[in-house]
Amino acid sequence: MADYEEQDITAEDSDELYEHHRIVVDKGQALLRIDKFLMDRLANVTRNKLQEAIRAESVQVNDKPVKVSYKVKPLDVITITLAEPPRDTDIVPENIPLTIVYEDEELLLVNKQAGMVVHPAYNNWTGTLVNALTYYLQNLPTARNGEGRPGLVHRIDKDTSGLLVIAKTEYAMAFLAKQFYNHTIERTYYALVWGIPKSDSGTITGHVGRSAKDRKVMTVYPDGSYGKHAVTHYKVLRRFKYVSLVQCNLETGRTHQIRAHMKYIGHPLFSDATYGGDKIVYGTPNGSYKAFVDNAMKLMPRQALHAKSLGFIHPVTKQELHFNSDLPEDFTAVLEKWELYENEA
Repeated sequence: MADYEEQDITAEDSDELYEHHRIVVDKGQALLRIDKFLMDRLANVTRNKLQEAIRAESVQVNDKPVKVSYKVKPLDVITITLAEPPRDTDIVPENIPLTIVYEDEELLLVNKQAGMVVHPAYNNWTGTLVNALTYYLQNLPTARNGEGRPGLVHRIDKDTSGLLVIAKTEYAMAFLAKQFYNHTIERTYYALVWGIPKSDSGTITGHVGRSAKDRKVMTVYPDGSYGKHAVTHYKVLRRFKYVSLVQCNLETGRTHQIRAHMKYIGHPLFSDATYGGDKIVYGTPNGSYKAFVDNAMKLMPRQALHAKSLGFIHPVTKQELHFNSDLPEDFTAVLEKWELYENEA
């Protein structure tokens, strides 16, 4: 599972649930409550933890959720799915500062800075958000008996800034993961894109999958022949001379969805080297204009993408929560630079 992370490609959000365990019940199995059955077959797990996972529908039998009282039958297929991939390495806690926007007993929200990898992976085993969260959460009740772990429900790219929600309990993790999986999370991104979209708003629909030429790049397959169904809604917030500030709302959360979709319609993200936005796409690439663009990209040497807001149902109170974040300094500086250029042109 290591190739989903930043050194290869990452998910701006993830609609995926990852299978951690799959058990086919023996033909001669006597009827037995599912929590007791799984206790005998899974290492390092408590009965309470299993019951919480069953209630949160992370445990399914024959692809359907069951109650804690369900009794397994011969040849039942039991699967346990969670929001984060199975780990292939121990995570080392690291005392890395975090910008925490909100926290309660069930979850916390972090405003991730650009440049921080979310999850340890090849060439990025330390210094990640998960390393920081593991350190931060280690003294909380959820970490007793060595069972605590940061509940990473979704991810954003290394060079994308913005909001991430993290579950602090098993139940919260499963509850939030279901909202992502069912596309009921409200996710708003701000992107600075090359060019001026013809319409004030629109919807981009097209399967997103790995490029056959470069596995680090995602491509849009409009005929649906490959990849996964993806939908991005956009609205133009501000037009400059050669770039536009666009709000993107994700209906689905595929890997690099916004970056791939915006390139597909001819408006790659400003300063996005992976998708061709690190060169002049609109305007004559010479003279003072080229010098201006080069300086703007030095201010923001990453894709101009920020996860601005998140809305979801709280796992325990069932209240609708909505959080908003300010644009980071580099993003603001580039917008001001383009505004100044437009006024002087």
